[in-house]
Amino acid sequence: MRTHYCGELRSTHGHQEVTLCGWVDRSRDHGGVIFIDLRDRTGTVQVTVAPEGSAQVFHQAEQLRNETVLRISGHVRLRPEESVNPKLPTGTVEVVATDLTVLNSIQGALPFAVSVHDEEPVREELRLRHRYLDLRRQRMQRNLALRHQVMQTARRFLDEQGFLEVETPMLTRSTPEGARDYLVPSRVCGGEWFALPQSPQLFKQLLMVGGVERYYQLARCFRDEDLRADRQPEFTQLDLEMSFLSQEQILAINEHLVAHIWKTALGVQLPIPFPRLGWSEAMARYGTDCPDTRYGLELTDVSDLVADLSFKVFSQAVARGGVVKCLAIPHGNERLSNVRIKPGGDVFAEATTAGARGLAYIRVRDRGVLDTIGAIKDSLGPEQARALLERCGAEPGTLLLFGAGDAATVNKALDRVRQFLARELQLIPANTWNFVWVVDFPLLAWNKDDQRLEALHHPFCAPHPADVHNLAQARAQAYDLVLNGLEVAGGSLRIHSATLQQQVLEAMGFSADEARRQFGFLMDALAMGAPPHGGIAYGVDRLVMLLAGEESIRDTIAFPKTQQARCPLTAAPGSVDPDQLKELHVASTWVDPDST
Repeated sequence: MRTHYCGELRSTHGHQEVTLCGWVDRSRDHGGVIFIDLRDRTGTVQVTVAPEGSAQVFHQAEQLRNETVLRISGHVRLRPEESVNPKLPTGTVEVVATDLTVLNSIQGALPFAVSVHDEEPVREELRLRHRYLDLRRQRMQRNLALRHQVMQTARRFLDEQGFLEVETPMLTRSTPEGARDYLVPSRVCGGEWFALPQSPQLFKQLLMVGGVERYYQLARCFRDEDLRADRQPEFTQLDLEMSFLSQEQILAINEHLVAHIWKTALGVQLPIPFPRLGWSEAMARYGTDCPDTRYGLELTDVSDLVADLSFKVFSQAVARGGVVKCLAIPHGNERLSNVRIKPGGDVFAEATTAGARGLAYIRVRDRGVLDTIGAIKDSLGPEQARALLERCGAEPGTLLLFGAGDAATVNKALDRVRQFLARELQLIPANTWNFVWVVDFPLLAWNKDDQRLEALHHPFCAPHPADVHNLAQARAQAYDLVLNGLEVAGGSLRIHSATLQQQVLEAMGFSADEARRQFGFLMDALAMGAPPHGGIAYGVDRLVMLLAGEESIRDTIAFPKTQQARCPLTAAPGSVDPDQLKELHVASTWVDPDST
């Protein structure tokens, strides 16, 4: 049908006969000459139709609507210097049409403009309902091309490093200690269920036992959990597993992989190795294990300095085993009013949304400390005030914001306030890529609701060898790769001893019978000569979102779901015929709340 793509025509194609296919981006009639911007996935080129060339072609061109599908034949002509369009790669040429065929016309009104010239913000619900139109837009074409490039770059790099691409099952069994599974009833095994994989974790470990040694997969994964802008019920992981490598060797391979992707996709040379930050240090300095290190505003623990104050908010928090932390805002006095910090203010709201009861604050003036909360001012002696200002690095003009309470709540609240103020005060440098490895996570964490220990990552992370005698307090040989405050990958060294795996499951409250029922196949494999191994998984959707400069992963996925886990395009999920449920030995107990 075509000899060339629209976006590839250049001055070197001058005087050539070409046939193009694509969509009408827009059409303009300028004094009897019609100009058509013809678009395909490679770009746009100007087509000229004059009445003296062919009356029939000219008449057809007069009737065209935007998004009509065309095939056009003609010859390439260099555009006069005064009409060159420097904004287009094809701007030095035009195609003089000699033949025009309408391959498909438009029926009805377009729900939104597709042309790059008219590309305006459109409600996401409308974009997703007509995703086939949205995909024609330049933004989505660019994002899908970038996603393809990232995947192919990763594949080529891993191939050169001796990895094998291996597919793992999509229908597997449901196991605990993860997010909620998507379940699939079995027709041939009545009353039994498959689960769609949350990750290929167990299968890739079994591949290591099987001697594959270096595995990767662009794996489709499924989690039935509440959604956010950077979360989907089905998503893609770049999944890796390696045998006979230390943690540092695994991190080094992945640093080179990420640097290669950034260099290929953006032309950016990342400095490697990436910094390492212990989990405890990350929580102490930033209040989160996903720190954004592009700017300062680090947290300072002042619990020891305020433990004996008569200001009960501070002293009682410390007495109950909590903490008092400070966030120092340089020049905050002139940039943040009391109204914003007190109840009803936006900064106050950020703290309370994260679970805090509020924020205490001190404004540092030239003459020393001027505390707008009298109780703190009255309780701070001169020596305590000096020690506090020195520890927080406060200078005249600094605003000190305090969180007091249990460590988890204080960290969560001040982390949220820190991120909010960094955006509000424009402290985040543009075009900066700050990668950091967060390492040495706790192996297990206490679940208050279930009153038991649970895996912070998953039950298969290897504890530090020095900590195996006390698994409840052990550090995991786990690592997350964080970019600009977002986790883009996570992994660990795995337990390769069946005995140790049994001990970790027991520490999490599994009985021997339950551990055998859920994970017996894994422990049997580990007992058959499993090599030391470890791996990592990247969230491809999030990685591409960051590379593309988008705010949501939905703009890097061809057919995403909404935050209600629905597909507006196909109206999925939907009801099914009762006979299908009967065949699967399943009955629905759902009652529509609107009908009761």
